[in-house]
Amino acid sequence: MTFKIAVFALLILISSNVQADWMRFRGPNGSGVSDEKQATPTKWSDQKNLMWKAALPGPGSSSPIIVGDKVFVTCWSGYGLNRNNPGDQKDLRRHLICLNRQSGKILWDKTVEPVLPEDVYTGMFAEHGYASHTPVSDGKRVYAYFGKSGAVAFDLDGNQLWQTITGDELDPRRWGSSSSPILYKNLLIVTATAESEALVALNKKTGKEVWRQESTGFNATWGTPILVPIDEDRTDLVIGVPYEIWSLNPDTGKLRWYCEAMPTETYCSSVIAHDGIVYGIEGRGGGSIAVRADGKGDVTKTHVLWSGRDSNRIETPIIYQGRIYFFSRGIANCIDAKTGERIFRGRLDKGDSDVTNNREEQSESRSGRGRGGFRGSDYSSPVIADGKVYFVSRSGETYVIKAGDKLEQLSVNRLTDENEDFSATPAISDGQIFIRSDKHLYCVGNEDA
Repeated sequence: MTFKIAVFALLILISSNVQADWMRFRGPNGSGVSDEKQATPTKWSDQKNLMWKAALPGPGSSSPIIVGDKVFVTCWSGYGLNRNNPGDQKDLRRHLICLNRQSGKILWDKTVEPVLPEDVYTGMFAEHGYASHTPVSDGKRVYAYFGKSGAVAFDLDGNQLWQTITGDELDPRRWGSSSSPILYKNLLIVTATAESEALVALNKKTGKEVWRQESTGFNATWGTPILVPIDEDRTDLVIGVPYEIWSLNPDTGKLRWYCEAMPTETYCSSVIAHDGIVYGIEGRGGGSIAVRADGKGDVTKTHVLWSGRDSNRIETPIIYQGRIYFFSRGIANCIDAKTGERIFRGRLDKGDSDVTNNREEQSESRSGRGRGGFRGSDYSSPVIADGKVYFVSRSGETYVIKAGDKLEQLSVNRLTDENEDFSATPAISDGQIFIRSDKHLYCVGNEDA
């Protein structure tokens, strides 16, 4: 990487990580990696290193974000709270919640009415519901996306600034919508694949549509795009779609390059990138790939560095110090980013297996996830801080492993023995870890720090 590219990449990270903030899905540029120097906790429970626990006004799978002294997260209420008796869709409300990061006190709760009809709360959609898109902030405003109900902008005091509908369709699989919005320059980029089979860029100050890139190839895409700096004049907007990886010009939405990738008819995770190389590991059908991101047109034969048969299920992998970590069905995996070769693969230690297995069975019974091909799937993506990899299982165990060339599990932690669904990716800021379930938001830190 040249000096100018390195500086440009650093500016992107700085713009996403002002004052140790975690302002979008998976933090700085969607990397999932915190570059803070503060020590983060290794062990915690409901009695140890739990700074606070806040009850949320409704369920959701979206991840928390941190902006200064505020924490933002989305929820839903009024409909779809019980699979056997979901209620009336007209009562559905989306919530954007703002909490004080020091105490967990809810500062404000703003609701958004639905654009109907919505997805019926059955099947796979019952697993993640109506608040799966993680909000994003530029430090002055916070932006939320609610599928058919559109993108909504608020100031940090909770005043709604605008709302823009990006599409009125529903996912034909009835799996719903989950991709998170991201910011680029003065644009809010929304992955409206379920609503309009499109990427849509909105002016972040006005909500007015700036560009739209539609394609049937976006069908069955649930990942969040990332920004990949190529040089001082070029940044690529990259997203994984069924069978391929696409790169677009984030200023215009025009396609720059594409390559054939994994043979999967759905793309649920997000791609990741480091030093101008894009990596993808996907689940249904399986497959992994590394491709240089400086191409043009079809780069399948010219820019693919390696491909493999790794399988990742739902969550997004993470890259750190030349290694890619990913988790699937209770197995921790690590491969070499340069070659794609396996470094280690091993089963995570669940600790108190009786408690864990009982809670997994309760969660499966409640959500119905024993049906179909996703039994046992975790939705949360791993994050890294202080040389440690954190991964939250759906039943609420947070596994902590040491980043390195061998599987060294440092701990497994639980915050509650109650039946809660942990599908969100944690946020990290100032040495604290923010973990969200469908019922609570938890803040974990070192009590002696």
